[in-house]
Formats: sequence, C-alpha cells, structure tokens
Amino acid sequence: MTIEIIPFGAEALLDWPDLLEALEAGHRLPQPDIKDLFVRRGADTLLDRAAWIDGLGALVKAATVVPGNASRGLPTIYGAVTLFDDTTGELTALVDFHLVTKWKTAGDSLLSASKLARRHSRNILLVGAGAVARSMVEAYRSLFPDARFKVWSRSIATADMMAGPLGLDVSTSLADDVPWADIICTCTMATEPLVKGDWLRPGQHLDLIGAYRADMREVDDAAIAKARLFVDSRATTLHHIGEIIEPLKSGAIDESHILADFYELETGRYARISDDEITIAKNGGGAHLDLMTADYILKRWRDR
Repeated sequence: MTIEIIPFGAEALLDWPDLLEALEAGHRLPQPDIKDLFVRRGADTLLDRAAWIDGLGALVKAATVVPGNASRGLPTIYGAVTLFDDTTGELTALVDFHLVTKWKTAGDSLLSASKLARRHSRNILLVGAGAVARSMVEAYRSLFPDARFKVWSRSIATADMMAGPLGLDVSTSLADDVPWADIICTCTMATEPLVKGDWLRPGQHLDLIGAYRADMREVDDAAIAKARLFVDSRATTLHHIGEIIEPLKSGAIDESHILADFYELETGRYARISDDEITIAKNGGGAHLDLMTADYILKRWRDR
C-alpha cells in the first residue's frame, strides 16, 4: 500500500461545506473507540490521542503544547498525525498536523454553529487572537458571508496584529462587546472564566473551543446554566473538560443539561428551537474528529 505524505499545501483542495458533510457522515458510523493520554511537565503538555472507527480507519495524533514558546518566537504546538487502514491496520498516510488540527477544530465548531446559531447572525466576537481564532474567521465566513468581527485578547497588541491584516475590529472590553455579538467564539488557554453569564442576552450562540483540560475554563457557571448546552461528544467532554466538570461539581447543572452531541444529529435534537434561547456548544475535539477530518483530507488528496 502506498503511504501518502500530505503537506499543509493540500489545504487548497479543501472546502468548509464539504468538510461539514464529511463530519456528519462520520457520525452516522459506529461510535469510536477513543483513548487519550496526557503527560505534563509544569505548564507543558504532551497529548496523545487515538481513535478507531469501524468502517473508517484508525488514527494516532500526538502533540506537544509548550506555552513558553510564544516568548521564543516559536509555535506553541507541534505534532504528527498518522492514519491506518481500517481492515489491515497498514499505515496509509502521514498528514500535516497543523492542517488536520486547523480543519478539525474549526470544522467542529462550524458544524455546531450551522445547527445552533441564528441564520441571520452577523456580529461575531472572537475571544482570543491565536491561530484558532484566525481559522474561525475563514470558517464562519463560509456560513455568514456578511459577518462583522471583533477580536479580543488580553494583549491589545496581539489583537491588533490579528485584526489589521484580516480587516477586523478590536474589542477592548468583553463586558461591552459580549452583548453586541450574535456569536461568541472562545479560543484561549484560560484557566479561569473570561465570559460571564450576566453579560449574555437572548438569541446568542457560543462556541467554546479553548478549554481542553480539566483545569481550564472560558465561561462561568452562570453562562453554562442559563444556556441550552450541547457538546460534540459526551465521551470526550463530560468527565474530561473543566468547562463541563466544574459546573457539574458545583451543582450549577446536572448531566441532563447536556441536550445532545453530534451522534444525535439525525434525531434533530442538536438544534436551536427558538430565536430567543441562548445556545452553547462545547468543542471537545476528540481524536475521532481528527480521524474524520484526516480521512476527508486523504480522499481529497487522492482525487486531486
């Protein structure tokens, strides 16, 4: 079997609506076997994620997250993605880590927004100004071509660096700009809530991306409790991510508050039911989503 080596340049072959179709199709297959391994050294993390979906294949994705690299002028995340044949277990592809991560992460939240955000949403607030926030501009524009964006960062200089080339506005106050937004997308490394439930208004949708560990939060209990709550996968969020663990522990919510995950898309439960409700989607980004995305990339690469 030929082992495909797929570079980041393969991005030119990809399309956001096609990826959403691939993700929906992937969730019609049997639920995956998923295992995550976290190894920590102070603030640094080694993350190893593996998934096998019967009928699709297997994937291992390994990454290092080193926040101190920012001060060194280096990316904070490095990694590798390997794809294996579903039947034989043979190595089929080595796919650029950053390509898979960008399209999986943004595609995950874009799929949620396609189901939960109001169709006429226009004002989008990005909380965070890193690579994920940049990719969400591109992704959201595929659904909301007339969108207006504001970007907030703890560092105004960082927000300015992102906003200028992309033609975005800079937010200097979350308390002022959260109520302005139709969609709020959080993509930070925060360990304490940044967005307060008291700032939210009816009709908003929140895509929560950043918190991926048990000690991380981006919104407070009040926000979680007042919204209709969805997750991409119960298996990778419920007892794994602080955004869900902490409000469960405090009693702000119980497990029944999680209304649906992507494996319930076909039931119609993963949906907005009124223009006035607030919806929150927690992006857990499990390895099964990396597998679905990498498989989509491999197919587009082979069809080029």
